[in-house]
Amino acid sequence: MNLESITSEINEPMIKKIVLQYQRKRMKEKERYNEKKDNIDFINDNRLRAKNHYQNNKDIKKEKYKNDKNFMNARSQYYYYRKINKIDFFKDKYPEKVELLKSRNVNV
Repeated sequence: MNLESITSEINEPMIKKIVLQYQRKRMKEKERYNEKKDNIDFINDNRLRAKNHYQNNKDIKKEKYKNDKNFMNARSQYYYYRKINKIDFFKDKYPEKVELLKSRNVNV
């Protein structure tokens, strides 16, 4: 079965049924979470999981921020100059930062 045959078989009642099933599932998940979110064991398990994730990925995040340092600096400066309505000054003074922002799909 390819995608075209599947989409041609889907009609309006099927779409409504799928959406309704999704909404029911989300409501049940929300109810389940609201019941156990105040449980002290649940809170401690979540904190432990988050702490372990942080410890395991600390070096990865550090490397990511190190690699993106120039981009974040350029983006921060761009937002500052945009806020004070001097974008032309920013473009004239920092053409290399403008190119970096454009390469990362920031609308300058």
